[in-house]
Amino acid sequence: MRLEPLYRVRFTYPEEWGVELEGGWSQYLFMAEGRCEGSVSGRFRGANFPRRRTADGPFCPDLRAVIETDDGATLMVESHGYGRAYPAGRRQIVGSLLHLSDDDRYRRLNDVVCVCVGEVRAPADPDGEADLVMDVAELVWEPIAE
Repeated sequence: MRLEPLYRVRFTYPEEWGVELEGGWSQYLFMAEGRCEGSVSGRFRGANFPRRRTADGPFCPDLRAVIETDDGATLMVESHGYGRAYPAGRRQIVGSLLHLSDDDRYRRLNDVVCVCVGEVRAPADPDGEADLVMDVAELVWEPIAE
């Protein structure tokens, strides 16, 4: 197997809500707005419904989004993984993504598994929004050597 870079997405959560649950769990809803650049470029919009098991544990994202590409296509995105609680100021993101499109230029992504790494970057202004950056790569199948 190998990884083939696909795009970088940068986004913020301009709106968010959260509730504290029993046993230290929390549930959140974040509205995402941003942009993708790379083999897929365009406007990124979505909603993340992550759960957190403890106050200092990882977020478990459930991100559903759409990319409106610069060339007029629509890609639906689903992502899961971990938003780690460390390091402070640049928390780590690791995860997987699936895409769906009915546009011939992107239809090949309909059975591709992608992976991502990224960061949740703390805002310079304490009243500002955190900036999330993720690099997304296609996981390419290759024959297993005997």
